Amino acid sequence: MKRLLLTTLIAAVASIGFAQTVTTTTTTTIVTKNDTIIRSDTTVTVKKKQFIKFSFGDRKAKVDSTRKANAGKPGFNFGITFSRVDIGLATLIDNGSFTLSPKNDFLRYRSWKTSNFGFDFVQFGYRFNNNFKMYVSGGFDWTHIRLRENVTIQKGGSSLTYINDNVEFSKNRFSSTYFRIPLSFEFRSSENSKGKRFRFIAGPEASFLLGGKVKQISAERGKQKIEDDYHFTRFRYGAVTRIGYGGAGIFAKYYFNDMFENSPAQEGLKNFSFGFTFGF
Repeated sequence: MKRLLLTTLIAAVASIGFAQTVTTTTTTTIVTKNDTIIRSDTTVTVKKKQFIKFSFGDRKAKVDSTRKANAGKPGFNFGITFSRVDIGLATLIDNGSFTLSPKNDFLRYRSWKTSNFGFDFVQFGYRFNNNFKMYVSGGFDWTHIRLRENVTIQKGGSSLTYINDNVEFSKNRFSSTYFRIPLSFEFRSSENSKGKRFRFIAGPEASFLLGGKVKQISAERGKQKIEDDYHFTRFRYGAVTRIGYGGAGIFAKYYFNDMFENSPAQEGLKNFSFGFTFGF
């Protein structure tokens, strides 16, 4: 995760650009009764020139109020962004049930500590008019499952396995990291008197596995981190919807394929997430 955050930081720094110095000379002529005085004034101005645009959320929405003439015109857009920041809860659905079956009981989790976090950092889209646009974006998505049982998920193996530990874990977290690519269709109202809009966004999402991790903390073993793919499905696909006003709203994500692959005991176990989203 540190490497991913470093990548985002580098993108932000790149947006700073470079400075350009502009020198302006003004000549003033003063004519009096007996003399003619010519005076020159030189002004040095430093302008910052950006070669990469960086924005939080939909930068176009923030400047529409000053560009009324172009507000409804269609056009393409591409850039580095920091948008659709999702902070919510993750839920496991076992063959249509929110209750885990006995074969998946080792994955019992603490509901309020099982979370989903993600954001987009690049976007390419097309605006058809002032009320509808579509875009494809790229970002990262983390799901953290806070396990209740004192078990250790095993790395490697032909399927997802675990062992029971005689250790009391104060934290036992089972996580996955994905690179997400959502295709979004955004419908938005016209701006109100406060310059804000209502937005409805829906579309499919494809994700590619970057890795899995087990993080455990106990008095006996201290802090442990073990990385592996843990049979998380390498390619997942689903649907995402967002509803918001201004720069904040709510989101829901549901993935159609199983959370784990090559693990018959976990067949039918799926991931559903919901929560708050920021930075439209």
